[in-house]
Amino acid sequence: MSGHETSAETGPGPDSAPAPDLGVLVSQLFRAVQDELWRALAEQGFADLGPRHGSVLAYLSPDGVRSTELARRCGQHKQIVGTVVDELEALGYVVRRPDPADRRAKLVVPTERGLAEIDTARRIIRDVENRHAEALGRDDYARFKAALRVVTRQQRQAAGHE
Repeated sequence: MSGHETSAETGPGPDSAPAPDLGVLVSQLFRAVQDELWRALAEQGFADLGPRHGSVLAYLSPDGVRSTELARRCGQHKQIVGTVVDELEALGYVVRRPDPADRRAKLVVPTERGLAEIDTARRIIRDVENRHAEALGRDDYARFKAALRVVTRQQRQAAGHE
């Protein structure tokens, strides 16, 4: 390789822009995955939703979750989660029900439509991951994800998110 060529392993040559840093790479990956996910969801009948809703739907469980727990899981303020839950409820994806463990508290429970969206989103993401695993090789992709989990956990701790 000459001094002016670049590769993922060696970085930029002297006449090119610097290689993207971690934040740029993660941001580009996130946006591209989100774009593919929401385009596919729209094509499959969920065009009334967007990334804002996914930040809550991704953390629901079939039995329901308290809004405070949703806020903790997705790393957003309770007020923002409450607004998104209001929107999801109006769209028919969730309902609020009393928590059997504490009747004063409410659980956010996915409806049949909500469960269908969650299953569809998981299938789409599974397909995306399978495509990358095939491109990289399953072992390399598994190592990539393991390393990304470690880096993510360390960065969240450094930023005070955990």
